Amino acid sequence: MLNFEHSWPYEKMMDDIYINECPYCHTSNVLTTFSEDKLNNAKEGIKQLLVMPCCHSKLTILNADEDYFWTEEKLRS
Repeated sequence: MLNFEHSWPYEKMMDDIYINECPYCHTSNVLTTFSEDKLNNAKEGIKQLLVMPCCHSKLTILNADEDYFWTEEKLRS
C-alpha cells in the first residue's frame, strides 16, 4: 500500500491534465504533457515518467487513481 505522503493531486479537464502546484518549484496551474494513454497505463499500475514542463524535474508515477498520482518519492511532509 502506498503512503499518502507519496501522492500528488491532479485534475483532468477535457484531454488535458493539470497539476495545481508543482511539487518541486511550486509553480501554479501546470499544464502537463501527460497523455491519456500514459494516465491509463498509470491507472493499471504501469510505471510512468512525468517531466514537469515548468522546471524539468522528473516525477516517477507508480500508480494513479481519479484524483492522485502515487509516486516513489515523498512529496509531502
